[in-house]
Amino acid sequence: MVSKKEAVKVLKILQKYHKGLSMLGNMGKSKNNYKILISTILSARARDVVTLPISKELFKKYPTMKSLANAKQKDVEKIIKRIGFYKNKAKNIIGAAKTVQNKYKGRVPNTEKELLKLPGVGKKVAACMLVYAFNKPAIPVDTHVHKVSNRLGWVDTKTPEKTQKALEKLVPKRYWTIVNEVLVLHGQTICLPRPRCSKCPIAKYCKKKGVKKHA
Repeated sequence: MVSKKEAVKVLKILQKYHKGLSMLGNMGKSKNNYKILISTILSARARDVVTLPISKELFKKYPTMKSLANAKQKDVEKIIKRIGFYKNKAKNIIGAAKTVQNKYKGRVPNTEKELLKLPGVGKKVAACMLVYAFNKPAIPVDTHVHKVSNRLGWVDTKTPEKTQKALEKLVPKRYWTIVNEVLVLHGQTICLPRPRCSKCPIAKYCKKKGVKKHA
């Protein structure tokens, strides 16, 4: 079984190796919680290269929480129609904006309990908000985090929900805020469907679970 010490060592190596930032990492730098919330809802089951330009176009027309709260769903659908589940997402982001405006006086709530009350916000989105908007400890698990942590042999799980719980037990809480960022970047660049193991900075720590072919 992987030790907490080794897990931290791997996270630190990846943090040093990946110089750039993920889409949410860049959003987090803006300190604009409205944009982080809406982008995160839009990013569910969508790639960053799709989500990013759509988010920019959306914020150009609706630069504030209030403007999006007052938007017509069909107008929003036209902007985000290139993204998966766009009708449902249009409904959710308008609903989330309205809830923040009416219930929280325009300020995005900073606890998981309150975040989960917003339309379109599940465990993953709430965890992303805690990390990227409020710098609070949480471990958001998307397809990259789930894939990489299983390949490393850190977890042996079938669902993101179980992966999150397993990672919370393995990784010391003080490092939770970097887990999503470094594993997402690693999954996007090195630990691909056919992983580039020859270029991987943590290859010697990886059990390569489920990997049949690699470069």
